[in-house]
Amino acid sequence: MASAPVSEDIYLPRTVQTAVKLLIVGHFAVGKTTFVGTLSEIRPLRTEETMTQAGALVDDLNGVNGKSTTTVALDFGRLTLNDQLVLYLFGAPGQQRFTQLWKDLAVGALGALVLADTRRLEQSFEVMGLLEEFGMPYAVAVNDFDNAPSFPDTELREALDLLPETPLVTCDARDAGSSTRAVIALVEYLLTRPVQENA
Repeated sequence: MASAPVSEDIYLPRTVQTAVKLLIVGHFAVGKTTFVGTLSEIRPLRTEETMTQAGALVDDLNGVNGKSTTTVALDFGRLTLNDQLVLYLFGAPGQQRFTQLWKDLAVGALGALVLADTRRLEQSFEVMGLLEEFGMPYAVAVNDFDNAPSFPDTELREALDLLPETPLVTCDARDAGSSTRAVIALVEYLLTRPVQENA
């Protein structure tokens, strides 16, 4: 599993003037923790706990082999882009019971990257619905799981009911280059969107 090099210096340079917050979201077991860990230059903050028998009643493990932990609060990673700009990645847990936490994490975020899994595309609807409820712009990155079915972009866009301007990319959350390209797609979209006035 490839991951970002962990910086020896955990502190930001004094020259950093701007911090950008992005959410990494998606349904349960879609690879958010892996994605944040792959890109973070520091040891990522993870709040994973071992899944219990009680959780099996609410967490759908169909199509998820070998998953034994789940995020219960957030994942946090940092990526310094240059000597003045830093990117903060906040991974939100995927289960509906954490909706209030999502609302808290969304404060101050410029946008979100939705990770999706072609084996369970229907589980992405609730995630995208929440982002639309928050008025938060997003891009979608289909996480390329081993042995997952592959579909043309036109079919994926239709299945996910994406607006024409919503970016759709494929990534491998385990690969830094691939994950970086997914974040770039989101950031480019955020930079080209018209400014939305808050009501």
